[in-house]
Amino acid sequence: MRILVAEDEELLADSVAEGLRHLGMAVDVCYDGDAALERVAVNRYDVVVLDRDLPLVHGDEVCRKVAADGGETRVIMLTAAAGIRDRVDGLGLGADDYLTKPFAFAELVARVHALARRALPALPPTLDRAGVRLDPPRRFASRDGRPLALSPKEFAVLEVLMRAEGRVVSTEELLEKAWDEHADPFTNTVRVTVMTLRRKLGEPAVIFTVPGAGYRLGT
Repeated sequence: MRILVAEDEELLADSVAEGLRHLGMAVDVCYDGDAALERVAVNRYDVVVLDRDLPLVHGDEVCRKVAADGGETRVIMLTAAAGIRDRVDGLGLGADDYLTKPFAFAELVARVHALARRALPALPPTLDRAGVRLDPPRRFASRDGRPLALSPKEFAVLEVLMRAEGRVVSTEELLEKAWDEHADPFTNTVRVTVMTLRRKLGEPAVIFTVPGAGYRLGT
Protein backbone atom coordinates (compact mmCIF):
# COMPACT_ATOMS: atom_id res chain seq x y z
CA MET A 1 0.00 0.00 0.00
CA ARG A 2 1.44 3.39 -0.98
CA ILE A 3 0.29 6.50 0.87
CA LEU A 4 0.88 10.23 0.45
CA VAL A 5 0.59 12.36 3.59
CA ALA A 6 0.11 16.02 2.62
CA GLU A 7 -0.01 18.08 5.81
CA ASP A 8 1.54 21.48 6.61
CA GLU A 9 1.95 20.72 10.33
CA GLU A 10 5.31 19.03 9.85
CA LEU A 11 5.40 17.34 13.26
CA LEU A 12 1.96 15.82 12.68
CA ALA A 13 2.80 14.81 9.11
CA ASP A 14 6.05 13.12 10.11
CA SER A 15 4.42 11.40 13.08
CA VAL A 16 1.57 10.00 10.96
CA ALA A 17 4.01 8.88 8.26
CA GLU A 18 6.26 7.13 10.75
CA GLY A 19 3.30 5.33 12.31
CA LEU A 20 2.06 4.14 8.91
CA ARG A 21 5.56 2.98 7.95
CA HIS A 22 5.71 0.86 11.10
CA LEU A 23 2.60 -0.87 9.76
CA GLY A 24 4.44 -1.77 6.55
CA MET A 25 3.06 0.97 4.30
CA ALA A 26 5.16 2.94 1.82
CA VAL A 27 4.66 6.59 2.76
CA ASP A 28 5.71 9.84 1.06
CA VAL A 29 5.33 13.17 2.87
CA CYS A 30 4.94 16.76 1.70
CA TYR A 31 4.01 19.95 3.50
CA ASP A 32 2.24 22.10 0.88
CA GLY A 33 -0.25 21.74 -1.94
CA ASP A 34 2.24 22.48 -4.71
CA ALA A 35 4.42 19.56 -3.62
CA ALA A 36 1.33 17.37 -3.26
CA LEU A 37 0.35 18.02 -6.88
CA GLU A 38 3.88 17.15 -7.99
CA ARG A 39 3.75 13.85 -6.09
CA VAL A 40 0.36 12.73 -7.40
CA ALA A 41 1.43 13.61 -10.95
CA VAL A 42 4.36 11.16 -10.92
CA ASN A 43 3.33 8.45 -8.40
CA ARG A 44 0.30 6.21 -8.12
CA TYR A 45 -1.00 6.31 -4.55
CA ASP A 46 -3.62 4.07 -3.04
CA VAL A 47 -4.60 6.74 -0.51
CA VAL A 48 -3.81 10.43 -0.06
CA VAL A 49 -4.14 11.75 3.49
CA LEU A 50 -4.80 15.39 2.65
CA ASP A 51 -4.94 18.41 4.94
CA ARG A 52 -7.59 20.77 3.61
CA ASP A 53 -5.75 23.96 4.58
CA LEU A 54 -2.46 23.44 2.74
CA PRO A 55 -0.33 26.47 1.80
CA LEU A 56 0.70 27.43 -1.78
CA VAL A 57 -2.06 25.34 -3.35
CA HIS A 58 -5.16 24.82 -1.22
CA GLY A 59 -6.10 21.28 -0.31
CA ASP A 60 -9.41 21.75 -2.12
CA GLU A 61 -7.56 22.18 -5.41
CA VAL A 62 -5.41 19.12 -4.76
CA CYS A 63 -8.53 17.09 -4.02
CA ARG A 64 -10.22 18.30 -7.22
CA LYS A 65 -7.15 17.33 -9.25
CA VAL A 66 -6.99 13.82 -7.79
CA ALA A 67 -10.72 13.31 -8.35
CA ALA A 68 -10.57 14.72 -11.90
CA ASP A 69 -7.83 12.28 -12.88
CA GLY A 70 -10.37 9.50 -12.50
CA GLY A 71 -7.85 7.00 -11.12
CA GLU A 72 -8.14 4.61 -8.20
CA THR A 73 -6.49 6.93 -5.66
CA ARG A 74 -8.69 7.60 -2.64
CA VAL A 75 -8.59 10.80 -0.57
CA ILE A 76 -9.15 11.19 3.14
CA MET A 77 -9.39 14.87 3.99
CA LEU A 78 -8.13 16.23 7.32
CA THR A 79 -9.42 19.48 8.77
CA ALA A 80 -9.98 21.27 12.04
CA ALA A 81 -13.45 22.31 10.84
CA ALA A 82 -15.97 19.85 12.21
CA GLY A 83 -19.23 21.36 10.96
CA ILE A 84 -21.66 19.43 8.78
CA ARG A 85 -21.35 22.05 6.03
CA ASP A 86 -17.58 21.60 6.00
CA ARG A 87 -17.91 17.83 5.70
CA VAL A 88 -20.44 18.11 2.91
CA ASP A 89 -18.21 20.57 1.05
CA GLY A 90 -15.17 18.33 1.44
CA LEU A 91 -16.99 15.27 0.14
CA GLY A 92 -18.41 17.37 -2.68
CA LEU A 93 -14.89 18.16 -3.85
CA GLY A 94 -14.28 14.46 -4.46
CA ALA A 95 -12.89 13.35 -1.10
CA ASP A 96 -13.75 9.77 -0.15
CA ASP A 97 -13.60 10.31 3.59
CA TYR A 98 -13.32 13.16 6.07
CA LEU A 99 -11.57 13.19 9.46
CA THR A 100 -11.53 16.10 11.87
CA LYS A 101 -8.52 17.12 13.98
CA PRO A 102 -7.53 16.08 16.53
CA PHE A 103 -7.98 12.43 15.65
CA ALA A 104 -6.89 9.09 17.04
CA PHE A 105 -4.16 7.44 14.99
CA ALA A 106 -5.96 4.07 15.22
CA GLU A 107 -9.03 5.61 13.57
CA LEU A 108 -6.92 7.07 10.77
CA VAL A 109 -5.33 3.66 10.16
CA ALA A 110 -8.75 1.99 10.02
CA ARG A 111 -9.99 4.55 7.52
CA VAL A 112 -6.85 4.25 5.39
CA HIS A 113 -7.29 0.46 5.25
CA ALA A 114 -10.95 0.85 4.31
CA LEU A 115 -10.13 3.29 1.51
CA ALA A 116 -7.24 1.17 0.25
CA ARG A 117 -9.56 -1.81 -0.11
CA ARG A 118 -11.66 0.34 -2.44
CA ALA A 119 -8.61 1.53 -4.39
CA LEU A 120 -7.25 -1.97 -4.97
CA PRO A 121 -8.98 -4.65 -7.03
CA ALA A 122 -11.75 -6.28 -5.04
CA LEU A 123 -10.24 -9.00 -2.89
CA PRO A 124 -11.28 -10.44 0.48
CA PRO A 125 -9.74 -8.76 3.56
CA THR A 126 -7.85 -11.98 4.34
CA LEU A 127 -5.65 -13.27 1.51
CA ASP A 128 -4.97 -17.00 1.10
CA ARG A 129 -2.59 -18.61 -1.39
CA ALA A 130 -0.24 -21.60 -1.35
CA GLY A 131 -0.97 -22.23 2.34
CA VAL A 132 -0.05 -18.63 3.19
CA ARG A 133 -2.68 -16.53 4.96
CA LEU A 134 -2.34 -12.77 5.22
CA ASP A 135 -4.59 -10.48 7.25
CA PRO A 136 -3.42 -6.91 6.41
CA PRO A 137 -5.71 -4.99 8.81
CA ARG A 138 -4.47 -7.09 11.74
CA ARG A 139 -0.88 -7.35 10.46
CA PHE A 140 -0.97 -11.12 10.83
CA ALA A 141 0.64 -13.69 8.53
CA SER A 142 0.85 -17.47 8.75
CA ARG A 143 1.77 -20.49 6.65
CA ASP A 144 -0.06 -23.75 7.16
CA GLY A 145 -1.22 -22.40 10.52
CA ARG A 146 2.29 -21.39 11.63
CA PRO A 147 2.54 -17.68 12.55
CA LEU A 148 5.21 -15.75 10.65
CA ALA A 149 7.30 -13.05 12.32
CA LEU A 150 7.68 -10.67 9.38
CA SER A 151 9.28 -7.24 9.28
CA PRO A 152 7.09 -4.41 7.91
CA LYS A 153 8.85 -4.56 4.52
CA GLU A 154 8.61 -8.35 4.32
CA PHE A 155 4.90 -8.11 5.11
CA ALA A 156 4.46 -5.40 2.45
CA VAL A 157 6.29 -7.42 -0.23
CA LEU A 158 4.27 -10.53 0.59
CA GLU A 159 1.03 -8.55 0.38
CA VAL A 160 1.95 -7.17 -3.07
CA LEU A 161 2.80 -10.67 -4.32
CA MET A 162 -0.39 -12.17 -2.92
CA ARG A 163 -2.58 -9.45 -4.39
CA ALA A 164 -0.99 -10.12 -7.78
CA GLU A 165 -2.63 -13.59 -7.68
CA GLY A 166 0.18 -15.40 -9.49
CA ARG A 167 1.09 -12.56 -11.86
CA VAL A 168 4.79 -11.75 -12.16
CA VAL A 169 5.66 -8.63 -10.14
CA SER A 170 8.73 -6.69 -11.26
CA THR A 171 11.36 -5.30 -8.91
CA GLU A 172 10.29 -1.81 -9.98
CA GLU A 173 6.67 -2.50 -9.01
CA LEU A 174 7.74 -3.84 -5.62
CA LEU A 175 9.83 -0.71 -5.04
CA GLU A 176 6.89 1.48 -6.01
CA LYS A 177 4.35 -0.26 -3.79
CA ALA A 178 6.38 -1.36 -0.78
CA TRP A 179 8.96 1.44 -0.45
CA ASP A 180 8.69 5.23 -0.54
CA GLU A 181 10.13 7.76 -2.98
CA HIS A 182 13.51 7.77 -1.23
CA ALA A 183 14.23 4.14 -2.12
CA ASP A 184 17.29 3.76 -4.35
CA PRO A 185 16.26 1.76 -7.45
CA PHE A 186 19.87 0.61 -7.90
CA THR A 187 20.19 -1.10 -4.53
CA ASN A 188 19.59 -4.79 -3.87
CA THR A 189 17.08 -4.06 -1.12
CA VAL A 190 14.26 -5.91 -2.92
CA ARG A 191 16.40 -8.99 -3.52
CA VAL A 192 17.53 -9.08 0.12
CA THR A 193 13.97 -8.62 1.42
CA VAL A 194 12.66 -11.41 -0.83
CA MET A 195 15.51 -13.66 0.31
CA THR A 196 14.70 -13.19 4.02
CA LEU A 197 10.99 -13.55 3.31
CA ARG A 198 11.60 -16.86 1.54
CA ARG A 199 13.59 -18.11 4.51
CA LYS A 200 10.80 -17.26 6.93
CA LEU A 201 8.14 -18.85 4.71
CA GLY A 202 10.12 -22.10 4.69
CA GLU A 203 9.85 -25.10 2.40
CA PRO A 204 8.51 -25.88 -0.08
CA ALA A 205 9.26 -22.58 -1.78
CA VAL A 206 6.29 -20.40 -2.74
CA ILE A 207 8.09 -17.31 -4.10
CA PHE A 208 9.71 -17.92 -7.45
CA THR A 209 12.15 -15.74 -9.40
CA VAL A 210 11.28 -15.18 -13.05
CA PRO A 211 14.62 -14.27 -14.70
CA GLY A 212 14.58 -10.80 -16.22
CA ALA A 213 10.99 -10.18 -15.09
CA GLY A 214 10.61 -10.31 -11.31
CA TYR A 215 8.90 -12.55 -8.78
CA ARG A 216 5.66 -14.46 -8.50
CA LEU A 217 3.83 -16.38 -5.81
CA GLY A 218 3.17 -20.02 -6.62
CA THR A 219 -0.10 -21.87 -6.21
